[in-house]
Amino acid sequence: VQLVESGGGLVQAGGSLRLSCAASERTFSSYAMGWFRQAPGKEREFVAGISRSGSNTYYGDSVKGRLTISRDNAANTVYLQMNSLTPEDTAVYYCARGEVFTTHPNEYDYWGQGTQVTVSS
Repeated sequence: VQLVESGGGLVQAGGSLRLSCAASERTFSSYAMGWFRQAPGKEREFVAGISRSGSNTYYGDSVKGRLTISRDNAANTVYLQMNSLTPEDTAVYYCARGEVFTTHPNEYDYWGQGTQVTVSS
């Protein structure tokens, strides 16, 4: 299984980015997906999660109302729309696959390589 993130980059505070995570497997719809981020010197942080069908979504407290997770099971892709970005959102963003939704990174079995998001003030 391969997960490949894209869409990261440099953006000014208040701007937006849309991250994508493409999965190589045909059973993509059988798994929950999550987005995590890790800033230098900090632990990996849960950002958002989505159920297998996409009908349920979950967000970390620091991103509620600004980030939106979605998925397209026909395209084997999960997205993270990020709006109203602040410098505190600067981190490497990872997508991950899990049997069920959870906020705990240890419960996810496959991870992408990460994509850098940098928000300038």
